[in-house]
Amino acid sequence: MAQRQQRKAAPAARKPGGKARLSARDWADAALVAIGEGGLAAVAVEPLAARLGATKGSFYWHFANREALIEAALDRWAEVHTEGTIEEVEAEPDVRRRIRLLFAEAISSASADPLEVTLLATASHPQVAAALRRVTERRVAYVAELFAALGFPAAEARRRGLLAVTVYLGHAQLGHAAPSVLPGEDEFGAYLDEALDVLMARP
Repeated sequence: MAQRQQRKAAPAARKPGGKARLSARDWADAALVAIGEGGLAAVAVEPLAARLGATKGSFYWHFANREALIEAALDRWAEVHTEGTIEEVEAEPDVRRRIRLLFAEAISSASADPLEVTLLATASHPQVAAALRRVTERRVAYVAELFAALGFPAAEARRRGLLAVTVYLGHAQLGHAAPSVLPGEDEFGAYLDEALDVLMARP
């Protein structure tokens, strides 16, 4: 979903002199990239300003402090990596296909981008913990809605939604910690189908 992040970012406005004027979103996106590369410690004003070709003054125009930037970056993560994905898969009318598309997209993104795993590794940070809690609850609730649309009672749909998100998180962790234990690209489709068939099967 790093690609989606760049796709959704609005182009920076241009100053009269021709230089791009950075938005708060530009700073948040840059902070997300930095978090994926080096964790929260990589969110520092001067290195980000250098990366963006900006000054510290640009940062302080948008944010009071580093914590405010981290909060904006985490909000952007939720927007792009959860709400953006949901918006994309909602275009698929068939619920079973929507579930498969959701997990294929999420797993592929998590495998390519270390951001999700990095955030999980910093879950003891209060801001990250709060964001993970909000995002995980949103994801579980959405997947539960999909299982409910398949006809499962509310409690069972919630249980399966939680299990599905747990499977996704486990896969994301293994994809970075021990990728050799996971199916290769040629086997991934069948592996995903089998896992989802189990989750969608009726007792």
